[in-house]
Amino acid sequence: MDWMRKYIFANLPLKIVALLMAVWLWAVVAREPIAEVGLTVHIEFHNVPDNLEIASEELPEAHVRLRGPARLVSGIQPDDVHAAIDLSGAVPGERTYDLLPSAVRVPAGVTAVNVVPTQFRLIFDNRATRQLEVHPRVTGSFASGYRITRITADPAYITVVGPAQRVNALRAALTDPIDATGVVGQATFTTNPYVPDPLVRIVHPGTIHVTIQTEKDSSAVLAPRHQRP
Repeated sequence: MDWMRKYIFANLPLKIVALLMAVWLWAVVAREPIAEVGLTVHIEFHNVPDNLEIASEELPEAHVRLRGPARLVSGIQPDDVHAAIDLSGAVPGERTYDLLPSAVRVPAGVTAVNVVPTQFRLIFDNRATRQLEVHPRVTGSFASGYRITRITADPAYITVVGPAQRVNALRAALTDPIDATGVVGQATFTTNPYVPDPLVRIVHPGTIHVTIQTEKDSSAVLAPRHQRP
């Protein structure tokens, strides 16, 4: 009897209230309608080997069907859903991955019931680092009789990194167009470098200072004037 008084009958009114509330909450949840919603989410790539780059130009997205109580699924945002793939063990070349509902992390009380696509393919390549010469792009018209004698870029080279095959295919880095209209003598412009491959990135992005020098074109020959008879 002492045990029952200590563990069962102690605070009995509070225990009864707690039990009634639990039964009420269960009844509310049991009666709540079940709903489904579809979300398009980015696929997350985990454990990418340090020496590899994903060389696929378009990364896949997943359309996930979620099911759960209407009050929960109605407020779910794409950032709440994580479709993750483990890329450890990947090697250069093509590889196909399965994307199952079990690989999708969703909020508590909600279930991922379907994922489209169920498979996708990625291309991998070794990571390469290389220096590219900067080629300024100069446009505009110059003063009559002047010509460009020198164009220099500072820095003259930038470092890029990306999939080896695509890095090695690049010839140079370009700059944004520089309008040098009316330059006489010397002028310096500040611009940005650009690498014409979306999968290759600049290691230390920054501005480029381009100096343009012009001088009088000594090769220009003036036509002789006609003298009156």
